[in-house]
Amino acid sequence: MSSLPSPALACRLEAARAVVHDAARLAMSMRPPPGGPQGELKSAQDWLTETDGAVESFIAQRMQALFPDDGFLGEEGGVSRTGSLRWVVDPIDGTSNYARGRCRWCVSLGLMDGDEPVAGVIEAPALGEVYTALRGYGAFLNGKPIKASPIKDPSRSMIEMGWSGRVPKPVFMEKMDAIMELGTMPRSGGCGALALADVASGRLDGYIEIVINLWDVAAALPLLAEAGAVVSPFLQNGGLTGGATILAANPHIGPTLAKAVSIPLE
Repeated sequence: MSSLPSPALACRLEAARAVVHDAARLAMSMRPPPGGPQGELKSAQDWLTETDGAVESFIAQRMQALFPDDGFLGEEGGVSRTGSLRWVVDPIDGTSNYARGRCRWCVSLGLMDGDEPVAGVIEAPALGEVYTALRGYGAFLNGKPIKASPIKDPSRSMIEMGWSGRVPKPVFMEKMDAIMELGTMPRSGGCGALALADVASGRLDGYIEIVINLWDVAAALPLLAEAGAVVSPFLQNGGLTGGATILAANPHIGPTLAKAVSIPLE
């Protein structure tokens, strides 16, 4: 590890932090009040709000102005550019929560160098939390270093599993049963990026989602790597081009969890 990060990557991380902060303020200003969901259903329990498009467009324009040669990929598909360095954004991860005025949602912006995730910013403005990471230089929550949890005993662990309408119910139930057989405490919070960030910070001992996309995880992958978590080969197993399975866990629980749910770590 060199003593200082690449100036180009360090500059981009600082810029991304500022842009995501402004985007999060925009999302907060458009946030629906508590109550019934305000938005459209793309598919079962998969919501789209006016804010998703507005935040993605805001981030796309700002990053293009700052780094015109960089690529860009957004969940909503309004803008797509190629480049050896590529920004990947989920404008509102946890839209189902956001649409009901809940707090567990975030703006997620990751940076890929080719096929390698190298930096990420995740801001959850309703929670007052900002996660940042740069490969080789640590993972942070509100500026303080974070690490994956030291929990070794599955019966003392907390595991979250994300739900998706793209996963057959028997498959979901099979994995959930396997988790519960370990004696763990299962959770489902409706925001994959924050669940992965929770693994990085030690709030969770593991997270599983059977079908998840690159924009949901691009910012979290550097966090997990820098926090010492173990992660299944999401990118190598199709995550660069479509939905794929991810398992992330602390290094003590990881092998046991992976075996129980039949999701290899290698």
